[in-house]
Amino acid sequence: MELKIEHNSPVPLHAQVEKLLRELIKQSPYREGGFLPREVELAKELGISRNTLRQATNKLEYEGLLVRKKGVGTKVAEQSVVTHLQQWQSFTQEMNEQGVKFKNYKLVTEWVEAGEKVGRFFDLPEDALVLKVSRLRGDDEGPFVFFESYFHPRIGLTGEENFSRPLYDVLEQDYQVTPSLSKEKIKARLATSITAGRLKISQGEPVLVRERFVYDAGELPLEYNLGFYRADKFTYTIDIKR
Repeated sequence: MELKIEHNSPVPLHAQVEKLLRELIKQSPYREGGFLPREVELAKELGISRNTLRQATNKLEYEGLLVRKKGVGTKVAEQSVVTHLQQWQSFTQEMNEQGVKFKNYKLVTEWVEAGEKVGRFFDLPEDALVLKVSRLRGDDEGPFVFFESYFHPRIGLTGEENFSRPLYDVLEQDYQVTPSLSKEKIKARLATSITAGRLKISQGEPVLVRERFVYDAGELPLEYNLGFYRADKFTYTIDIKR
């Protein structure tokens, strides 16, 4: 497959690159798990900046089509089912709708460096400071879910907010920011010693891990969220209409 884009086209370069990559990863040897050309080589061949190339590869990675391994390269992800949920809410709203009474066992807010994955999603340097909110939640019997949320600095959060309120109420009512799109990845994992300690289960027990990428109406990133659920407490259901 010829790797070429039209620099004089009215179509933005990153959109052309994204379309090109979608076709490229269907070809051999990439669809069989082969690594894509190195970023610097591919950018040079296309005559574009690495930032433009990264816009396209980031989008395909968040869609679950590509997997990036630091120090190794980027390859096509193994086939997985991606389901777009028609409605999603904050945890507080979900529990309230179901009449589930829960409590906050621990709530910590802190400013931390974005790091590689959060920085890439937010398009920020790895050492940029972002607000991290950690919440351990459960019922009278004990904790059953642990959340880590990272927020883009442009929202204006200070860390002094009352995060016992529904999260998206805080964003919408206090900061006039409306979460409009959520892309999620759901995996089953065995609990590490840290996760087991938080959820009061044994190391090696199954947990449900939900990774959530939240955007505003303009598809600008707002929140990166990780949720670790006790498998014996949660069933994740999806309604699909045809």
